[in-house]
Amino acid sequence: MSAISAQDVNKLRTMTGAGMMDCKKALTEAEGDFEKAIEILRKKGQKVSASRSDKDAKEGSVFVKVSNDKTEAVLIALNCETDFVAKNDEFQSLGKLIVETAFTKKPAAQEALLAEVVDGLSINDRITELVGKIGEKLEITAFVTMKGEAVVPYIHAGSKLGVLVSLKGVNGKDVTEAGKDVGMQIAAMNPVAVDEKGVDKTLIEKELEIAKAQILAEGKPENMVEKIAQGKLNRFFKDNTLLPQVFVKDSSKTVAQYLDGVSKGLTVAEFKRIAIG
Repeated sequence: MSAISAQDVNKLRTMTGAGMMDCKKALTEAEGDFEKAIEILRKKGQKVSASRSDKDAKEGSVFVKVSNDKTEAVLIALNCETDFVAKNDEFQSLGKLIVETAFTKKPAAQEALLAEVVDGLSINDRITELVGKIGEKLEITAFVTMKGEAVVPYIHAGSKLGVLVSLKGVNGKDVTEAGKDVGMQIAAMNPVAVDEKGVDKTLIEKELEIAKAQILAEGKPENMVEKIAQGKLNRFFKDNTLLPQVFVKDSSKTVAQYLDGVSKGLTVAEFKRIAIG
C-alpha cells in the first residue's frame, strides 16, 4: 500500500475536525479508506472525548514555569477524572508541555493557548489525543500569567494548588524564601485581595448588608448600626485580605510586618491562586 499523504491527512482532518496524528493513524489503519477512517476515529479518541464531556474532572495537577530572572511566570491547572491519571507520566508530560508552550508563545487567553501548535499538533488536539488513549475527560481549568519585580511560585504538596506572588520593593535582593512563605499563606488562608483597596465593591456592599442585618437582629439602636457595621467590615478586611492577616508562620506578626522585616518596604503587588477540584 502507498504511504498516506499529507493531503489525505489534511482532507480527513477537514472532514472530521480531528487532530492530525489521529487522522494519520486512522487512515493508516483503514488502509487509506476515508469512510473506514472516520469510523475508526469515532470509535477512538473523538468518541471518548465527546462521551465524557459531561463527566466531572475534579482531579489533576497544577504546572508552573518561571523565567530565569524570576520576573514573569505562567501557572496552569490541567484536570482529569481520577488521581491515578493525574500521576500518569503522559498526563504529567502533557501538563509540562502546555505550561512551557504558554510561557514561550504567550497566548492572550486560554482559547488561544489551545490553538497553539507544537510540532504540527495543537494543544487542543494533544488533549483530545490523550483523552482517546486514557479514556478520561481532560481539560485546562485555569491559565494565569504574572509579571513583576520578583515573581515567586508556590506549589502545595501534591500539586493540587498553586500560587504566584508578585513582590515589589525588592531592591535587588533575593526574596524567593519570603515569596514562598507568602505563597504558603495564600494557599492556606485564601485571601480575597492583597488589601482592602483590592476588594470588589460588590463584596464590600454584601458584607455591610450582612453586618447591618446581624446588628439589627441583635436589637442594637439604629443610630449605632452604621458605626458597628463599619467595625465589622474592618474586621473582615483584617481576616480576609492578605497584608493585614496574621502571618501563619509567626502569629506575632501580620504578613505586612513580616515582609517589611525581611526588607524595608517589601510588599505584595498582586497574587493569583488556582486549585484543583
